Amino acid sequence: MSIRLGYQIPNFTYPGIPVEDTFATVAAQAQEAEASGFDTVLVMDHFYQLPGIGAPENAMLESYTTLGALASLTSTVQLSALVTGNTYRNPALLAKTVTTLDVVSKGRAILGIGAGWFEREHHDYGFEFGTFGQRFERLEEALTIIEPMLKGDPGTLDGKWYTARGAMNNPRVRPDIPIMLGGSGEQKTFRLAARFADHMNIICDVADLARKVGVLRERCEEIGRDPATLATSFLVMGMVGENDQEIKELAETIPEDRRNRAFLGTPAQVADQIHENILGAGIDGITINLIRNGHRPGMVAQVGAALKPLVA
Repeated sequence: MSIRLGYQIPNFTYPGIPVEDTFATVAAQAQEAEASGFDTVLVMDHFYQLPGIGAPENAMLESYTTLGALASLTSTVQLSALVTGNTYRNPALLAKTVTTLDVVSKGRAILGIGAGWFEREHHDYGFEFGTFGQRFERLEEALTIIEPMLKGDPGTLDGKWYTARGAMNNPRVRPDIPIMLGGSGEQKTFRLAARFADHMNIICDVADLARKVGVLRERCEEIGRDPATLATSFLVMGMVGENDQEIKELAETIPEDRRNRAFLGTPAQVADQIHENILGAGIDGITINLIRNGHRPGMVAQVGAALKPLVA
């Protein structure tokens, strides 16, 4: 399993488009991505819009309902959350959910998962947030249950946080559904990725990327795993405009805390930046979002045409 060119949809607020057409707009982006050479379509697993993208009351679709609907309207792209918040679901139920998505999509599901971080969602929805360390304890226990279930084996654990008593997971269309971890933590996330994951989506500032790739390889080597068996990708915030005026306007909307991971310019300019700064750091693939204008017909196709040669 590999993500060479992914398209993430993190924004569901589309000016001038009524709510009843929101999903149709999402589906159109997924279909355009598929037709343009993207191999994976991803959505966020959140209940509120994230700071820097929009207000918390802005539109946010539940991820697995959305992915299940997209499965019926696409045919080749892999489908995943980037990434599932582990704290939001019982792990055995999550394994069942992802396996059902795999059946519905005829073998195109990926389990993207992370420890969870958005405290307000936990508070408002009544999910336990806990400490940083506790969330990673829970993620490790969850993966201990989920990994065998995605391979057709019973999930069993009598843990501190979770219990599973031989949880079965049928039907299945593949012998193994891939697991992708998302994050940047060198001590916890990378160690769990080396143990459990088929893919690691690294989220960090561009200046730190080459070092992060090196540390991830070290984590694999520490447990005797060939680093080449753990594919990597990087999430790009794409501020892609078609002309100078649009690029200028997009520049003014880049959140301060994401300026070191946003790429600004025309499709060709952004492709050049990614080639030099991301692929040059040893990353295998790219996932890009177009939070401001990805819903504009033709925008995803332009970006796909510019990026596909980089990973072909």
